[in-house]
Amino acid sequence: MTGSTYDAVVIGAGPNGLVAANLLLDAGWSVLVLEAQPTPGGAVRSDEDVAPGYVHDTFSSFYPLSAASTTLSRLRLEEHGLRWRHAPAVLGHPLPDGRWGLLHRDRSVTARLLDEQHSGDGDAWHELCAQWDRIGKALVGGLMAPFPPVRSGVALLARLPSVGGIEFVRTLLTPARQLVEQRFGGEAARLVVAGNAGHADIPLDAPGSGVMGLLLAMLGQTVGFPVPEGGAGNLAAALVRRAESLGGVVQCSRRVTRIDVRDGRAAGVRTEGGEGFTAERAVLADVVAPHLYGRLLDDADVPARVGRRMRSFELDPSTVKVDWALDGPVPWSSAPEHAPGTVHVADSLSDMAEGLGQVSAGLIPARPFLLAGQMSTADPTRSPAGTESMWAYTHVPQHARGDAADGGVRGVWDADDRERFADRMQDRVERLAPGFGSRVVARRVLGPRELEARNENLIGGAVGGGTSQLHQQLVFRPVPGLGRAETPVAGLYLASSSAHPGGGVHGAPGSNAARAALAHDRVRRLTRRTR
Repeated sequence: MTGSTYDAVVIGAGPNGLVAANLLLDAGWSVLVLEAQPTPGGAVRSDEDVAPGYVHDTFSSFYPLSAASTTLSRLRLEEHGLRWRHAPAVLGHPLPDGRWGLLHRDRSVTARLLDEQHSGDGDAWHELCAQWDRIGKALVGGLMAPFPPVRSGVALLARLPSVGGIEFVRTLLTPARQLVEQRFGGEAARLVVAGNAGHADIPLDAPGSGVMGLLLAMLGQTVGFPVPEGGAGNLAAALVRRAESLGGVVQCSRRVTRIDVRDGRAAGVRTEGGEGFTAERAVLADVVAPHLYGRLLDDADVPARVGRRMRSFELDPSTVKVDWALDGPVPWSSAPEHAPGTVHVADSLSDMAEGLGQVSAGLIPARPFLLAGQMSTADPTRSPAGTESMWAYTHVPQHARGDAADGGVRGVWDADDRERFADRMQDRVERLAPGFGSRVVARRVLGPRELEARNENLIGGAVGGGTSQLHQQLVFRPVPGLGRAETPVAGLYLASSSAHPGGGVHGAPGSNAARAALAHDRVRRLTRRTR
């Protein structure tokens, strides 16, 4: 193999790949990171392509999981230029009658606001927060650790009796819709939690949606939904700077096309230009599982059982994202008491469930549930003073069976489909903020194809590395029997969100892959010495 030799080659400079690289560098390894795109970051990037002076995050924007991640906190990225910013309120859900459901970083404020909407919901919120205080850290640790989470699992079991034991486990497994209806009497509180469940691709009436709603709502309450000052790309830039300060090499516009396997072990990689790089100790792939097993590895190097199981690997739904440059703040019909960074748009719990259910049924939603971001509200550096950099995204089926509305959107996602559906999304905002359209200076619509073109891991616009539903989590991720970073090829580790614990910018798949590589290397070297 031609080219340079490193201890490890990391494929992909997304957040997981960069986390893995940093941890291996901390252990004294030499590391090369190869990225296909012109800039690093994967789904953590930003640009000024919508309008001059307006910074828009191309993919992800708010980072509660990053703030809660022990892996990222230990990297001390603030020493490498990262600065977090917070909006006055974490998130808001505007209702058609002008009321808002608001989540504020001060739990007493959140409770007061929810109680004003429905008496008793404030106490219910405090009770939920008290439970999280007792078990939240252990629960997050268990979710992020390699499976099975032995150390975190012990801590979780030790704290379980303090929150009701088996009844709390039942709460976690309860679908989001039933959970919020059991816990809260008012629509505002129900929407605050259920809207967080809508960040994943799990229907509100399916198990798994409840724990997602609670997790994000409680993270919002305890660590907030922070954003990197100046754009999401600055989070990736801090990871790159840290890696380079330790001697790591990050090369962009270097698309890896093949992983070389010798005698059953990953030996290096080859790029699109034909250049080869040797990996003496490990190859770590921040690559979505279908590409790893279907493109980068030769069929002969993939066990038949894994190939068969990968054929049933399920992607999460596609995504359509609209970016707006506004010449003023969003003209909400009724301004909230505290301006939120994140905004969820659905008229009611039933409206939200219907929209998400249509996607699950293969239909383009008639009234899509929107996840939106007021980025200048969270970080004033994102646009000129007095203006707003805003986006909204929603999910659509990977393979649409039809349009739940008037049939005008066909699901082929050409320019006509994108603009028609973007109008449908913008209309939802306009109904809550009359005059919104008149404030639009520029608009960009990124459909499934545009998202994938900017990041090959986002197959068909799927941003989660595979469905978050329970049948493809834990030991079932990416396929049954491969619930850890290890792959059937020795020295090759899956470091993307296709690995446990899945999507979100927390660095856990990268951390788990690096830890596995280090552990196996120690065993390998010890075995050599004892021969």
